[in-house]
This record gives sequence, structure tokens and C-alpha cells, in this order.
Amino acid sequence: MIGNWKPEDWRSKTVLQQPEWTDESELASVEAELKQLPPLVFAGEARNLKERLGEVCDGRAFLLQGGDCAESFAEFHADNIRDTFRVLLQMAVVLTFGAKRPVVKVGRLAGQFAKPRSAPTETIDGIELPSYRGDMINEMAFEANSRRPNPLRQLRVYNQSACTLNLLRAFAQGGYANLHEVQSWNMGFVANSLQGAKYKNLASSLTESLQFMAACGMTSNNTTQIRETEFYTSHEALILGYEEALTRVDSTSGDWYDCSAHMLWIGDRTRQIDGAHVEFLRGINNPIGIKVGPSMNPDDLVRLVEILNPDNEQGRLTLIARMGADQVEQKLSPLVKSIKEEGYKVVWACDPMHGNTIKSSNGYKTRPFDKILAEVSSFFAVHEAEGTYPGGVHFEMTGQDVTECLGGAQAITEDALSDRYHTHCDPRLNASQALELAFLIAEQIKNEIKIGNSAERVES
Repeated sequence: MIGNWKPEDWRSKTVLQQPEWTDESELASVEAELKQLPPLVFAGEARNLKERLGEVCDGRAFLLQGGDCAESFAEFHADNIRDTFRVLLQMAVVLTFGAKRPVVKVGRLAGQFAKPRSAPTETIDGIELPSYRGDMINEMAFEANSRRPNPLRQLRVYNQSACTLNLLRAFAQGGYANLHEVQSWNMGFVANSLQGAKYKNLASSLTESLQFMAACGMTSNNTTQIRETEFYTSHEALILGYEEALTRVDSTSGDWYDCSAHMLWIGDRTRQIDGAHVEFLRGINNPIGIKVGPSMNPDDLVRLVEILNPDNEQGRLTLIARMGADQVEQKLSPLVKSIKEEGYKVVWACDPMHGNTIKSSNGYKTRPFDKILAEVSSFFAVHEAEGTYPGGVHFEMTGQDVTECLGGAQAITEDALSDRYHTHCDPRLNASQALELAFLIAEQIKNEIKIGNSAERVES
């Protein structure tokens, strides 16, 4: 427990990226109701995730974090949740095989309803209205009533998150995550992919491994690890009143946990050392993340790590780098070096999405697949050069067949973006692009393992 910290202490600090609520009494009533509702996740689950991330920190596991840029009320459907979960499982199986390590699966699900904005207002045809800040706050339609921040929407977020978590737990433990089924889905991808031959060998090797395990008597009927999986949730802790209302004292440890998700992170816009978001997250015992963008300097990062993980607890802190493909080597290397020199135990993960957002010639916000892959490759290269462990990846993706990111094996063009551009915020990898990226990363990890083993043999 951190001194006399209390969940409401953030209110005495400067807080950014909060909506201008027009009815304070309504807001207070909603927050009071949220405080009385059951927790969405449990302290023991958050501790389990911290333990798993500790294994990532040790280099014994790999982190896969992915999901919607921003969840929405309109697209809330069991099929959409299932499809995103399925693709994450597929990616995890491919990465497990490539990395030869267990993959810790964390979804951007069941809480990712609020988004920071570069400007508090938006002007169209001379009319100025509050910016759309995600379905937790207001509506996308450019109308005065729709854009009014509405506290009641937080209750809908809670209920939708509860339903999503219920379904995810059923999928993870009810047989849907059976490794044999997941691999059959992968084989389907290989067969239908334009670059299927590239992935055939990896997928076939994986199938042979599963067949060997079955021949040895390890089947889904008698082995829980084959039949079930661990799956955790995360979101950006942006709207602090909501997060405070769902923060509880764990009865077994006496520590504070934010029970809105297993893992929370601070965005690149709200990581001020003396700000409200850092003040709030320093007191909860969940695993937490920091988005680390190109404006971060080593001294500030070291100070943030000291504040948020004063005991240097393994698995507590994940640094999520989001630099842009052209800036990784220049911007990330000094940060990795400074953290290594100070001896801090952190997980380094790569978010190759946010730094590679461009505007297409026909006006769509998009991300080129080759830039996403390039940033991941450069992220691995930096860690190889510094002698540190590239612990994971963080993607905005969906299980749907959308056309929001350029390129990939599907060769999505600018003209094709309008076909199925459905995002409520930022462009996402579609199911095929996400799995394609997992195969490419798995191949990269396998090659690095081979190089490392060869170097060890030469030295010996």
C-alpha cells in the first residue's frame, strides 16, 4: 500500500483530456452509482497478470496486446467480440511457436471507450462543437445534443464491459480456445492467403507439434493448457472519475486495485509527472503501462518509472513505445539505454500503430502496413543492439474484414479504403492483416533465435 494514497487524490492535481461535463450533479450521481456496482475484474486476476508480465520481463514470455482503437455502442455484438478474440488467439499461437515462449494475451476490450483528442472542439462549416471523445462521453454525430458530454453513458460502458467480460471468460474457459481449433483456423488463413506459401511451413510445423502431443497422450480432454487459455483486459485510464469509482480495496491484501480492467495505461498526452493521471495510477496495484512517444526524454522516463514503480517490482510496469517507423532508432535507443543503466525491471512493448498514421490522398485516416512492420522490425533491432529484451507488441486491430490500413497481402489501396471503413476513431488492422503480421513477427523471432544460438556456439 502506498502511504495514505486515496483514489480521489488525483482531483487535487492538474487533469488533462477530461470532458467539460455540463451537469455536475448528474455526474456525481453517476459516479456514486458506479461505486456501488460490483467490480468488473478481481484483484487476484490482476495479480496473476502481473506475475505473467514478470515472466515477460525475465524474457521467459511474450506480450500480445490488441483490440479496438475505441469500442462503440453501435458495434456491440457477440460476433464482433468473438471474432476479435479469435484473431488474438490465432496471433498468440503463431507467436508462441515463433518465440518458443508462452504468450500473455491482453485485449484492448471491455473498457476502451474513451479517446484523447488533439483539440477540445471541432469546427465544420463555421459551427464549433465539442470533439467526439468516444462513446463513454458523447456521440460521433456532429450535432449539438450528440456532442454534449453525457455522464449517463458511463453506466452503459460499465454494463457493456460486464457483458463483454462474461463472454470473454466463457470463450477462454469453455473450449473455444482449444489449440487444435485455433490451429485449424490458422490453416484456413494459410489456404486463403495470397501469400499462403510463405506461411505454410510454419503452420504445418505447428500442426505436426500438436499431432505429436496428441500421440503422447496430451489432448484437450486431459490437458487444461490445450483446452483453455488465460485472457486479460486493458484500456487507457483516461476518464479518471470512472476509474476512481471502480477502484476498490482488496480484502486479502488491503491494497487498492482499479477493478475496471486487469491492466491500465497512461497515454502519451497525459503522462505529466505532476499530473492527475500519474497521481492516480501510482496508487493502484494493477499492472500499468506508459505510452512512450517520440517527445519522451530519458530523464522524464526515468522519473516516471521511479514514481510508478518505486519498488522496481517485476511485472508492474510496461513501457509501450510508439515512435513511428522513421524515428525508432533515434528516439527509442536512448530511452532503452537509460532504463537499462538504471537497472529498472520493465516490459518493453512496441505499438507500431500510432506513430504511423497518415492521411490518404482521398481524405481517409490510415496506416500503411509496411510502416507498421518496419517499426516492429526496428524495435527488435534496437533491443538487440542494446542487449535488452523486446517483450511484446501492441496493436489496434479487429476481427472484422475492414479496409482501414493500407497494404498487406490483401494489397488494400487508397481507393479501397472506402469499401469497409468502419472505425469510430483510428484505423485498425483487419483480421487478415493482423494474422499476417503475427506470422511475419514469428519468422523474425525464429531467425533471431537461430542467430543467437549460432553466436553462442561460436563463442563456446
